[in-house]
Amino acid sequence: MMRSFLTILFPGRSILLAAALMLSPLLFAQKPRTVVDFNGGWKFALQKDTSSAKPSLPEASWRVLDLPHDWSIEGEFRKDNPATTQGGALPGGIGWYKKTFVVPADLKDKNLSIEFDGVYRNSEVWINGRSLGKRPYGYISFQYDLTPYIKPAPASNLIEVRVDNGQQPNSRWYTGSGIYRNVRLVSTSKLAVKHWGSFVTAAPLNAKQATVNVETNVKNTGAITGKAQISYQVLDQSGKLISSSKIKALDLTGEEISSKEQLLVNNPVLWSTDKPFLYKLVTTITQNGKLSDQFETTFGIRSFYFDADKGFFLNGRSMKIKGVCMHHDLGALGAAVNTRAIERQLEILKAMGCNAIRTAHNPSAPELLELCDKMGFLVMVEAFDMWKKKKNKFDYFTDFEDWHVRDLQDMVLRDRNHPSVFMWSVGNEIREQFDSTGITITKELVDIVKAIDTTRPVIAALSEWNPEKNFMYKSKALDLVALNYHHEVYDDFQKHYPGQKFLGAENMSALATRGHYEEWPSDSTYLWPAKSPLKYVENGNADYTVSAYDQVAAYWGSTHEQTWKLIKKHKFLSGLFVWTGFDYLGEPTPYPWPARSSYFGIVDLAGFPKDVYYMYQSEWSDKNVLHILPHWNHEARKSDKPVDVWVYYNNADEVELFLNGQSLGAKRKGGEDLHLMWRVPFQPGELKAVSRKNGRLVKEAKVETAGEPAKIELTADRSILNADGKDLAFVTARILDKNGRFVALASTQLEFEITGEGQLAATDNGYQADTTSFQSKTRQCWKGMALGIIRAGKKQGNITLTVKAPGMTPAVLRLRTSDHSKMVLRKF
Repeated sequence: MMRSFLTILFPGRSILLAAALMLSPLLFAQKPRTVVDFNGGWKFALQKDTSSAKPSLPEASWRVLDLPHDWSIEGEFRKDNPATTQGGALPGGIGWYKKTFVVPADLKDKNLSIEFDGVYRNSEVWINGRSLGKRPYGYISFQYDLTPYIKPAPASNLIEVRVDNGQQPNSRWYTGSGIYRNVRLVSTSKLAVKHWGSFVTAAPLNAKQATVNVETNVKNTGAITGKAQISYQVLDQSGKLISSSKIKALDLTGEEISSKEQLLVNNPVLWSTDKPFLYKLVTTITQNGKLSDQFETTFGIRSFYFDADKGFFLNGRSMKIKGVCMHHDLGALGAAVNTRAIERQLEILKAMGCNAIRTAHNPSAPELLELCDKMGFLVMVEAFDMWKKKKNKFDYFTDFEDWHVRDLQDMVLRDRNHPSVFMWSVGNEIREQFDSTGITITKELVDIVKAIDTTRPVIAALSEWNPEKNFMYKSKALDLVALNYHHEVYDDFQKHYPGQKFLGAENMSALATRGHYEEWPSDSTYLWPAKSPLKYVENGNADYTVSAYDQVAAYWGSTHEQTWKLIKKHKFLSGLFVWTGFDYLGEPTPYPWPARSSYFGIVDLAGFPKDVYYMYQSEWSDKNVLHILPHWNHEARKSDKPVDVWVYYNNADEVELFLNGQSLGAKRKGGEDLHLMWRVPFQPGELKAVSRKNGRLVKEAKVETAGEPAKIELTADRSILNADGKDLAFVTARILDKNGRFVALASTQLEFEITGEGQLAATDNGYQADTTSFQSKTRQCWKGMALGIIRAGKKQGNITLTVKAPGMTPAVLRLRTSDHSKMVLRKF
């Protein structure tokens, strides 16, 4: 049997890509569209001479790697890096990528294109020396047609990509550098669904039926004449056919043909955050009895709306938006997209009760939206952080005039089929709020979005709350009033904005370092720096920490409890997005160097929850929650003041606290309380909380005074990894005393060592001012904990992680990799 496949040549070797397995000519004809993973075997080099646009780099300066790739995260944290601490204090520069490949003769009559999900920043792509184009915006996906320039087999083809992230600072957060998202090669027939050319909207018609509306743009690049046929099938999650259309004729006149269709689905399962049920639309195009294209679009059936008095409704049910803002970096892994790393973040947030994500302040990787579709998160997709008025010396304002129309259109076209996406944001804290240009530009951007998608509201995140002063609001183009902060006006929102719908687009900006507790009274609020008559933190701490009690916030924000109490109090306040779900690289408010990552997260950079995580879990989830803070290791306190003990709980009437078996009394929440507090004179031993409902035990929790560090406990989030070179295991290292009690103040230096079919991808500890490279195999624990990230190899086998520390027996953890084609996919 003949074999038809796409061969990609790497230096010294060739491989058969998994997406184009051995196919007979007949089978290939039946599947005319192929999507090939194009991430493997690139060569990369940093350009030292920035004066030349296309220098000749010596072969020795190139190294072979797989995409996605972020070269900045491989660098050292330095105070003088041009990105500044706002950009994570990591290096930028100019990087080059190149790859050689051969296209077999089977594809000579096909269209071949390359798709980039994101390149940061100022990318230019060449094929065989011919420039295909430039894309300045580092967060946007784009495609180039390779067909006119491809050399047929046996000749080889050369793709080259220049990435210029040398002009810095260009961001208020860490961006990463390079081809940091996925790349694909796509082959299609001359008559095929256009790139991003399928648009599906689906909503319940009544209790027993739903309508599925389809718009398809078909590209005819072969000057094909006559007629073709198009048809649609709807499949459910099990692959069962549940609806289909009649075959419809396409009149092949011109290079682009549009088709519309409506299908009915009986007894639909609606997509929701609790039950994210997905359907698939299969679009089939034939001509003269020959299959020309078959294209799949994943979608969900759901309805939603905002009400000025009653808030947000999903599928007819009232629901608070319990959201968080998320930047795109993946902590110690940097900006390089990894599906498992994103999934882990979402799992942690889902367990907290979070139901919505805001992509701050740019379009996300498509993998995030695909996971949100599957796991049940609503998503606000945001386009820009600035328009014509800059926030940084070299940011997107330099490209806005020439590129905003194309970039905004591409964002909406790419993401419009995701059921998780429920609104578009055209900007965050845009400076045009404050002058009349905000009226004109807001109208233009909203019109651009609504020319493509009218099914979702369009908002902008407004930092000026006063309707008389905000020109973007005065444009009357925005569908909701989406405010950043200014929680002091939320009670009277309807007075200030009569008849308008509310959304808290960005809230809190509370600050915390995991595991650090101040001795000041925990029931006092501190703002940083001083911009309020309230008490405030003036200079901070010598170790660049912030108290983990929920009592410190940036001057423009509030503590977590303050704003959440307001949101839950009023129905007309539809919900909010907390700034932020996770700490992120860059913007280390309020500290200077060596702080290099944020303090805003509910979860720290390593993925370890801070204490306030359990406040949200007690409010946002149905799980039984009982959490005590702080730890109970206070021998070295500076004073003999009582320790403020907080307890978060739910699903109970009361909590009783015990110190070494002695009751300190039972308490209940009163009024708007979100936690209980006792002032407890410190005494070494065991502090235990017991929650009860109607006199019956609900849950117990305790913290204990530990002895000296004696051993290392290793826990992996997963024990079996896909042998695909991408899958990850996140391993938590905790320091215990000889009796197995957690040593909450341990700063033990750990050394990570990997053998077998895996490698150490990164280490971290969640401390915002740790300037050790994430690539380091040694990591000092922060407050008794550290993280090791293991990346699977490409072969099936065993992985052994050994973690050593001075004076301790090494801890050993064994994992294994499995043939990913045989693994059962995780269920959501």
